[in-house]
Amino acid sequence: MTSIFRTLSLVFAAGCVGAVANSLLVWLFGDLGINAALGVKIAPKLTPAWLYPRIVWGGLWGFLFLLPILRSSLLARGLLLSLGPSLLMFFVIFPMKAKKSLFGLDLGTMTPVLVLFYNGVWGVTAAIWLRFSR
Repeated sequence: MTSIFRTLSLVFAAGCVGAVANSLLVWLFGDLGINAALGVKIAPKLTPAWLYPRIVWGGLWGFLFLLPILRSSLLARGLLLSLGPSLLMFFVIFPMKAKKSLFGLDLGTMTPVLVLFYNGVWGVTAAIWLRFSR
């Protein structure tokens, strides 16, 4: 039983660590004007109200690491699992919550590429953290 709780806490923590890396990168690219230079209107302020929910959701997405797929490749596993949060952004968050178009194209044509990149950072960071935490 202790092993189950340990595993659950590890994958949640891995998702949180990945979310911190993802969030700091989204903020940094916005702050430095990289997103704007790519024609994407994403430049969040680094505030607790913006950061905390992202960390919790990242932790919840970390439960994807319980799936027994691609355990031999950190990079491939992290990138594959990062498609979950990306698809949610493309088909739910952007069109329904943010009132933007599918894939967030209202924010710029490069938005889908950046979302995949940022979420890829989440997935790879979480996979690496999880591998070295065991």
